[in-house]
This record gives sequence, structure tokens and C-alpha cells, in this order.
Amino acid sequence: MLRVRSKVICTVCRHLVPTTTGVKFRIPLQKLHPLYRAIHHRYYGNINCQHPPHRTAARYFTSMSRLPMRPPKVPPGAGGRGYQQKRNFWVARLAARLLKLRYILLGSAVGGGYTAKKTYDEWKDMLPDFSEYNWVIPDFVWEIGQQIDLEKLAKALPEMEEIAKLLPDIDKIGENFTFIKSILSSETSGEPPLKATDTSTSALQDDKQYKKSSEKERIDQLQEDLLRTQLKYQRMLERLEKENKELRKVVLQKDDKGIHQRKVKKSLIDLYSEVLDILSDYDANYNTQDHLPRVVVVGDQSAGKTSVLEMIAQARIFPRGSGEMMTRSPVKVTLSEGPHHVALFKDSGREFDLTKEEDLAALRHEIELRMRKSVKDGQTVSSETISLSVKGPGIQRMVLVDLPGVISTVTAGMASDTKETIFSISKAYMQNPNAIILCIQDGSVDAERSIVTDLVSQMDPQGKRTIFVLTKVDLAEKNLASPNRIQQIVEGKLFPMKALGYFAVVTGKGSSGESIDSIKDYEEEFFQGSRLLRDGMLKAHQVTTKNLSLAVSDCFWKMVRESVEQQADVFKASRFNLETEWKNNYPRLRELDRNELYEKAKNEILDEVISLSQVTPQHWEAILQKKLWERVSTHVIENIYLPAAQTMDSGTFNTTVDIKLKQWTDKQLPHKALEVAWETLQEEFARFMAEYKGKDQDDIFDKLKEAVKDESIKRHKWNERAMDSLRVIQHNALEDRSITDKPQWDAAIQFMEQTLQSRLKDTEAVIKDMVGPDWKERWLSWKNRTADQHIRNETKTELERLLKLHDEHTAYLANDEVTTVRKNLEGRSVEVDPMLIKDTWHQLYRRHFLQKALSHCNLCKRGFYYYQRHFVDSELECNDVVLFWRIQRMLVITGNTLRQQLTNTEVRRLEKNVKEVLDDFGEDSEKKCQLITGRRVQLAEDLKKVREIQEKLEAFIEALHKEK
Repeated sequence: MLRVRSKVICTVCRHLVPTTTGVKFRIPLQKLHPLYRAIHHRYYGNINCQHPPHRTAARYFTSMSRLPMRPPKVPPGAGGRGYQQKRNFWVARLAARLLKLRYILLGSAVGGGYTAKKTYDEWKDMLPDFSEYNWVIPDFVWEIGQQIDLEKLAKALPEMEEIAKLLPDIDKIGENFTFIKSILSSETSGEPPLKATDTSTSALQDDKQYKKSSEKERIDQLQEDLLRTQLKYQRMLERLEKENKELRKVVLQKDDKGIHQRKVKKSLIDLYSEVLDILSDYDANYNTQDHLPRVVVVGDQSAGKTSVLEMIAQARIFPRGSGEMMTRSPVKVTLSEGPHHVALFKDSGREFDLTKEEDLAALRHEIELRMRKSVKDGQTVSSETISLSVKGPGIQRMVLVDLPGVISTVTAGMASDTKETIFSISKAYMQNPNAIILCIQDGSVDAERSIVTDLVSQMDPQGKRTIFVLTKVDLAEKNLASPNRIQQIVEGKLFPMKALGYFAVVTGKGSSGESIDSIKDYEEEFFQGSRLLRDGMLKAHQVTTKNLSLAVSDCFWKMVRESVEQQADVFKASRFNLETEWKNNYPRLRELDRNELYEKAKNEILDEVISLSQVTPQHWEAILQKKLWERVSTHVIENIYLPAAQTMDSGTFNTTVDIKLKQWTDKQLPHKALEVAWETLQEEFARFMAEYKGKDQDDIFDKLKEAVKDESIKRHKWNERAMDSLRVIQHNALEDRSITDKPQWDAAIQFMEQTLQSRLKDTEAVIKDMVGPDWKERWLSWKNRTADQHIRNETKTELERLLKLHDEHTAYLANDEVTTVRKNLEGRSVEVDPMLIKDTWHQLYRRHFLQKALSHCNLCKRGFYYYQRHFVDSELECNDVVLFWRIQRMLVITGNTLRQQLTNTEVRRLEKNVKEVLDDFGEDSEKKCQLITGRRVQLAEDLKKVREIQEKLEAFIEALHKEK
């Protein structure tokens, strides 16, 4: 509250104004605080003060209802000035109102003009396009607000002769057009209009004979043109309608792909169908966790299950056959209402237009292919579910599962366990306590032959979730002698099973080419004339597939509303249990499912492959040279060196070596080198994989890495073009015989010495195995010789005597020498076979030759000077050293060449193969399940699925509550 200490007088209105300043003389009100000015005008009710700040403040504070209103007081001494001022103000108020009226009129004029222009544009758009009739209306422009050019119009009108060719009443039309033309011409020229009439009439009479002769042809021509124009526009309309439909589909597809970046709101049934799809992947056996409602369609084979489902879906979407099994796996069909009648699979983006016969045929073919693909070798039916969505106008929302028909006997071509498999699949779906069982019974056969009714009675003995459907009622009424039997069936008195409701339907005349509309018409026509309805055996709500679909849909959604929240609580509890198990068993690990683990393993494997490019060239060459020599050393010693060295002649030795090296290079050496290189690459790859395995790698990836390694090596093929270039390089390397310096000579001698010592050691081991333990081993190790070893030992002793006598003996024994050795052994009571003598001689001579070659190798250490000067000395002919130098140089050059090919080409190709294998494994779900296993993986998978199911269920429940 303001505490008023004093007042001042306004210089305009002379009112006293409270103020806190304490000044009592007159001061202008503009100098006061704005709040006090507002209080002044509100308090005294004077809004006619001419000071603008006063008016502004007064209007702003007109809502201050707390201040008391007082009638205005005339200050003493003011006289009639206040009244005069008040009387003059009504003129200003009137002027203000008139000015406001001006703005109202101006706004109305602008708005009215815009509305008129818009209305004119709409009417103009509604007018047809007369561009095709330009031959009648000339090329002048009519525009609103412009004056018509009469002279141009008169010139544009057709002449009388042209009109006479088109219409039969030539005289009258010619006179009229001439009259009109003369009037228009007279207005433009200012002359009387009737002067041209006589001239035109005379011209008409002169040409009358010609016009009558061509009248009929012109009319015929006009009729043909008219027909062609109609056909043209008809085709144009059809084309535009087709293009419009295609464009609409393109726009919808772009919307689905998110081009407009808007979130598409899914329907209620689509949300529910997604939950069921996830559940089918999570738990294929439908155990106690999955009790969500679905409509299960069961029945005997060829009872009409598929036909009933097609009538509900309003399209012939399933493959058909005459008496054979067509439904080989469960088909989940999600029905929903939509503006267009279309169908699409869960895992495909293709949309089938169910109003076109071509798309219907393609859809049936695709379903049949998927069924056959799901059936494994040696089986007839499969439990793998095919998910399909159908949308269209007037379709009731629900989820149905079409199961294979129940059979009583296994026929030829079926697997022996087909009957049991169908029973197990049907029971698995019907065991769900919230599943609605749609039991289909063929009305044209005896009820006693039904198998499915007993099965349904076992699953739902009380009939609380079963709907019974009697098909082919038209055939039943025609064939049955007692129609009361149909009444007993639909009243539930003939079968022991119970049901919520009983329906009778007709699904066609038996022809596969019938359309849904024709079947509906036939069904309605039949029941309208059927005595079953007329006599009261059937009630009106129990017939037609339309009533059936309404009843099934109502029952389905009632079951959904009653059970979905309970199922959501079950999955919430399951999620809690799984999360608790993970925290207790794997507290320091992230919850990675199989796909995430695969991506992690994929990155690790690619890192290991990249490590191959970091191997040093020296390491590659050393490994390649060692492995290549291990692979070819036996061939070099046995087939090249020994045969040539046993000739005992320098020229023959070199000739033999050159020939054999050439043959070896052309046929075997390049192949052996590439095999060695490929094996080396595999071993290095495996070594890096093993090294990474020990570096805190997850052992859960071991099976995957081993499979990737094996498959990559299996797919890798060496570049065949490298073999030809490698052959040339090896041939050039072996042809070179010039040792340029002493270190190369010493290296060749060392290489030869190591090779001969290794071969000598192997030969002595073979001889030892042939003759058995010596006297030291027999006395110290208590070992004895066998009879064969005793014979070989005696043969060895006899042959060693022969070598001592003939130190330069050849590699082969003569026949007389064999006979001599045999007789000497017989003299010591040793019976020996000639082949055994030759075999023993081969090993003894080999040892003898290698010992001599090692001795000669030691002598050649000082023979480089003689080799360089080309001296001929029988004791220092070191041709064998040159041979080993050539072999050693070939190994070095081959190792270098293979190393370059490995690092530049093959390692990269191996990396590419590994990536391809990983990509292929990543797309194969079964392969990932086989290679990435364990409780940890399964627990993470279950957690992911349960969370996804719970989120989908919560979204569905929220949408369900909104719909309520």
C-alpha cells in the first residue's frame, strides 16, 4: 500500500494527484512517476486527458480492480470548463470510429477480391481442355477484362463452304454463318450488315451441287475421326491412371525408406505380430514362456483349411493342389486393414499387389519355394514358420497360423515319420493355453472319418478356446439324406468335442480359378436359398465366412486383452532372473550376444592376418630356403649327384648333371617351390593365430578362428602365372657355373659338407637297423639280434671285405660277385637270398661313397685357386662343389622370388579370402551358432531376446490402452 503524504494538481485536468514528494505547488503530471499517473486516471476516472503518457498509463492500468472507482469531481473554481471539454471530445471519438470503419472496408475489399480470384481459378480448372478443338476455335486468346476483337473473330470463323461440308442442312447453316459474319464485319467497318447476305446466298447456290456430292464422305470422315479421338483419349486415361498408381507406390516406398525422415506409426496388429516373430525365433518349441494368443488353424488334409483362411484374407494367396499335401510348414498370416490389398513377407521388402493375378501367382510360387526350402532332406514337413502379412480394406485384424493338414496314413513319397511330425507340430501350437483353435471339418465326408476332432478334444476338452467350422456345406446338403445331421454337427451334439461357437461356410465350387468375389456371391446365394436356414436348422449368425471372421477376430482380441499383461509380467520376471545369473557368473564382462561376439572375433582375426605383412624379408627367405631344400634334397642327392658322381669322369659328370638339372627344372622344381611357399604361408598364418591366442584372447573364439583358417586356406589358390616366370629364373640360376670369389667357394663347400654328413648319418642309421645291436649294446643293454639281423650282419661283413679289396668299385654288384658272396656265406652255414645281398650292398656302398665324398670335400677347400685358373688336376677336380654351389644359388634366388610374391601378392589375397570367409560366416546364422557356443553366449542371447520382447510387449500394451 502507498502512503500518500501530499497531493499536486495536474496542469491539464486540474485533478489532485497523490504523491510522496511532499511538494504542494502545481507541477506537470508528465514529471510524476508513471504509476502515480496511472493511479490518477484510474482513481478519478478521467480518461480524456490530452497528455499521451496519461492515456497510455490509463489504458495499461484499466484492469486494476483493487482500486476503488469514484465519480469524477469538478475542482472548485473550474466552472463549465470541464463540461465544455467533455462535449468537444465526442467529435474526436466519432472520427476515430470512422477511421476504424475505413480499415474494415479496406480489409473486406482485399479479402473479397482474393476469394473471388480463388473461386474463379477453381472454376477455370474444372473446365475441360479444348486444345484438341483448335480447328473450330481459332488461335486468339480470351482473357478476363479484355475486349473481344470482333474483326479477328470474324476472320477466324469458318467459311460457308467448309461448314457445308460438315453438316447436312447446308442452306440454313450457310445463311446463319454468313449473317453472323456480316454483322461482325459491319461493326468493325461501320457499314450496314445486310449487304453481304445476298452475295453469300448467291455463292451458296452456285456451289450447291458440289457440296451435296461430298456431304456423305465428309460425314463419314468426321465419324472416323471422332472414334479415333475417343480411343486416343481412352488409352491416354488408362495410361495416366497406371502412372498415377505407380507413382503412388513409389512415394509410399520412399516414405517407408525414411526419405521424408518421418516416423511411420505402426498399427496395433503389426506391433503384436512383431512380438510373435521374435518369440518364434527365441523359442521354437513354444514352451510355457510363450502363451500369447494366436489363431491356430487345424484340420484334416483337404478339409478346406487353406480355403477358409483365403476367404478371411480375401485373396487366393496359398498354393493349391488336387488331393496332395501343399501346406508343408506353418504359415503365420498377420491380417490388418489398409487402403490397398497387398501382402509381404517378414524378411523381404517386395510388396505383392493382391488385385493383380500376376502378383498372386508370384506370391503363391514364393510361398511354395519357401516351404520346400524349409523342409530338410528326407523329410516331408517342417516346423519352421513362414511369416506373411496381408493388408486390405475390410480385413479383420488378427494373427492366424495355418498348419499342415492332419493325415491318417503315410502314402508313397512321404517320410515314415510324417504323421507323427504333423501331430507334434499341431500339439505344440495348440498347447498354448491362450491359443484360439479354429477346427476345420469337411462337411462333404462322414464325420466319423475325422481325425482332428479327437486331437482338438485332447488339447481343449472344455472347448473354451475352440471355434468349429464346417466347410463344403453345399455338398453336404446335396449329398446327405438327412439334413438333421448337419444341425447336430453345428449344435455340437454329434462330436464329443466342445466349442465356443459353430459355423457353416461355403468356400467355392471346387475350381481353383474362382475369384474371392465370385465365391462370396455363391456363398450368399446358396445360404439365401438353403433349406438349412429356411427350416431353422442354422441361425443367420452361424453362416458365411464374413460372420466367421468377425467372430474369430472378436475372440482373438478378447483373449489378447485378457492375457497380454500377464505375459508381460512373465517376461519381466524372466529378464530379472537372467540378469541376476549374468551378474553372478560374469560380473566383469559386457553382455555381448552372438552377433556382437562375432564382430569382435572378426576384428581380432583381421588384425592377426595383417600381422603377416610385418614379417621381415630375411625371415621369409630363411624359412623358404630351408623348407625348399628339405623338400628337394633327396631328389638332388639320389637322382642327380650320386648317379653323376659314380661315373668317375669329369666330362661325364658335368653332362649328366646338366641333363638332369634341366629335366628337374622343367617338370618338378617350380611345382615343389610353389608348394613350399604355400605351406610356409599357412604355417606362418597358423603361428600368428596361435601367438594371438596366448595374448589374453577369449577362448570362446577358438573354434571360429580354426574354421576361418581352414576355409581361407581351402579357398586360396596360388597364382598359376607365377610358375612360368619362376621356372625361367630357376633355369638361369642353375645354368651359371662361375664362382667369382673365395667366400662363395667356401660357402658351397660348407653346404656340401653339411649335406653329405646328414646323408651319411642317415645311411649309418639304416645299416644299424639292418644288422641289429653291436656287441656293446648286447652286453650292456641286454639286446639280441634277430635271425634276419644275424644274416644281414654276416652279409655286411662279407661285403665290407669286398670293398676293402676294390676301393674304386662301382655302385652295382656283378652277378658273379653276388654268387661268390653267397657261396662264402653258405660255407659259414648262412643261407642268404641274392636280393638281400644287393640291398645290403646298396647301403654299404652308399656309406662308402659318402665317406669318400667328404674326404674329397676337405681336399677341395684349397682348390679354389686351381678352379679359378682352370688347372686340370685329377685330385682337385671339384665339379661336385660347383654343383652344390649351383644348387645353393638356386635356393637363394628362388627364396627371394617366392618372398616377393608372398609379400606383394599372396598375403593380400589371403587377407581378401579371410574377409570373404568372415563375411560368409556372418551371413550364415547356423554357422555362427556352431562356431560360437557356450553358456555365456546363450545367456547373452536370451537376455537380448527377452529385453526385446518385453519392450515390444510394453509398446503394444500402451497402444492397446490408447485404443480402448
